[in-house]
Amino acid sequence: MREGQGREGPGAAGTGGTPAAGDANDPYGFARVVELVRRLRAPGGCPWDRAQTHRSLRRFALEEAYELVEAIDAGDARHLADELGDLLLQVLLHAQIAAEAGAFTIADVCHALADKLIRRHPHVFGDAEARSPAEVQRLWTAIKQAEAAQAEAGPAEAAAAPGRDLEDASPDVARGAPAALVEAYRVQERAARSGLDWPDARGVRAKLDEELAELDAAVATGDSRRIEEELGDVLFLLVNAGRHWGVYAETALLGAVRKFRRRVRCMEEHARRQGRTLAELSPAELDRLWEAAKAQERGRIQASSAEHTSGIRPDARGGKRG
Repeated sequence: MREGQGREGPGAAGTGGTPAAGDANDPYGFARVVELVRRLRAPGGCPWDRAQTHRSLRRFALEEAYELVEAIDAGDARHLADELGDLLLQVLLHAQIAAEAGAFTIADVCHALADKLIRRHPHVFGDAEARSPAEVQRLWTAIKQAEAAQAEAGPAEAAAAPGRDLEDASPDVARGAPAALVEAYRVQERAARSGLDWPDARGVRAKLDEELAELDAAVATGDSRRIEEELGDVLFLLVNAGRHWGVYAETALLGAVRKFRRRVRCMEEHARRQGRTLAELSPAELDRLWEAAKAQERGRIQASSAEHTSGIRPDARGGKRG
């Protein structure tokens, strides 16, 4: 939870016109919290909340999700309720930012969710049958594939169909698995507040060379436990280097994973046009397709860079995290 942003913290209150609890027309308190978030973002509201963008809030969405998982694992119902509220706050902030830009509102989010729940549960709201969790999963997968096939006008969804094996190859591994990156960032932030930090990024960069040399030495021994330890040190230091450079390692890694998936999908499409699969191509052919996918992506980025730059504000720095 962000400091000063709790249910009764500064910025959420104010005396005039604050939505009251216990309104008979708002039994779940949802309208009240939506209005509170609107007030936080409005002129005269909270300076921190007013400075946020979709991009600057990315790290908090990730952190709050991981804190929710921790609460679930702890089995503490009150803690779980608190963390669910913190994650809901992220949803409401994003919806409010979008509403201010004329993109969509929280009502659009709720209606779209309701429509999707009905569409993807025809065994409950329609005539389909699914008598076990496994049958539900098969039905769900078929519906998602059909939606992707119909989404020709929406490239982001249509592109999700090829290369699906990259996402589903390890179903027991959560897609948000690298929680350690988030924890490393938070530990380093706390350490920095206690003075345990380099004065600037140059010290971190020099230490990175040292840690990489130690990893090379560990690899040369073939000792897997030592390699694991040294690799952990390198990863931990990379998170710290990103912090000094103003880059959040979790979102950087997610971006790299998504970029890899996009390029593989592009390669698969090129191979399909030749009537082949990636597994049938030689290493040299794979290299050529990889370079073609990179070139195609660079072309898209260059074509949209002007629009992208004008449409996104720089990340706000200095979040109110505890």
